Amino acid sequence: QVQLVESGGGLVQAGGSLRLSCAASGRAFNWYGMGWFRQAPGKEREFVATISCSGGSTYYADSVKGRFTISRNNAKNTVYLQMNSLKPEDTAVYYCAAEAACTSGTDATTYYYWGQGTQVTVSS
Repeated sequence: QVQLVESGGGLVQAGGSLRLSCAASGRAFNWYGMGWFRQAPGKEREFVATISCSGGSTYYADSVKGRFTISRNNAKNTVYLQMNSLKPEDTAVYYCAAEAACTSGTDATTYYYWGQGTQVTVSS
């Protein structure tokens, strides 16, 4: 069992930056591939970024590539999402999630554990 708690969301102007954190409790954090997803009002949840169990491999949605960076600190049981050059279309609730494997997938159905989400609002 893994519990995930996100933090770091907020209101920022376009062009600004935010860093989201996701703290995990439970055992063997380094056994889980981790991902970030987001859901904007009226839209389906979409993949943002994923990182492998060791942190050595990452993958991003085209919409955030070059602006967002996912990282993890297995000693601190935490995964991060650094978001730069934010745009109004990045406004959404951001969720971190843990896979029950190290596949670093982009499909939300492969992620077993989810946080409660943190709101990110980017004003124009």
